[in-house]
Amino acid sequence: MNCILKFRYFFIFFLITSCNGVTDKKNKDQEPNTAETKTASDDRVSGKTILFFGDSLTAGYGLDDVNDAFPAIIQNTLDSLGFKYTVINSGLSGETTAGGRSRVDWVLNQEVDIFVLELGANDGLRGIPLAETRENLQAIIDAVQKKYPETIIVLAGMQIPPNMGQDYTTEFRTIFPELADKNDLPLIPFLLKDVGGIPELNQEDGIHPTVEGQKIVAQNVWEVLKGVVEL
Repeated sequence: MNCILKFRYFFIFFLITSCNGVTDKKNKDQEPNTAETKTASDDRVSGKTILFFGDSLTAGYGLDDVNDAFPAIIQNTLDSLGFKYTVINSGLSGETTAGGRSRVDWVLNQEVDIFVLELGANDGLRGIPLAETRENLQAIIDAVQKKYPETIIVLAGMQIPPNMGQDYTTEFRTIFPELADKNDLPLIPFLLKDVGGIPELNQEDGIHPTVEGQKIVAQNVWEVLKGVVEL
């Protein structure tokens, strides 16, 4: 119950497609037509805030219960260890880096202590020019640092299948460590490590993790996040 009270969602769920444009009838039936927003100031539990800013991987696309998504698992971990942080899920299915860039200022209307940036997968799957992806991610980082200079930004690394060619795939993978190095950010090397490409850990679309897959993703995130949270 404590997790449900603390874990609040700060995202808009539209009836849009997932990362690769595959529709899921069950999920469409579950998604509301109207926007649902709730700011961190509403019923804010004392402590600091971790905001996960991402796409359908963060939003928990296709899960029966969004509390099975990895941000909620991180909230449970924080609670069990006595860390006084409130997790906010700002994942939006289908989000690209351009979309994230356009909405980040709105998200930053609330103060954030740790900002986990998980975007780029949709860019790669759609073959968006890599320079554009890099520029958009840098713009999001700049916006957070300008608004809240003390906020810790954690960047989630991503990899994609070689559908767009080996050169594109390789350069895409390097965007994240290079941006992390340039901006001196903690890096989650690969968000979907030990999950991506493993059928039994992904839903039928082969992209979005199952409940068990989300648990492993949460472990990947926690390996880095535990080094920046404070009691």
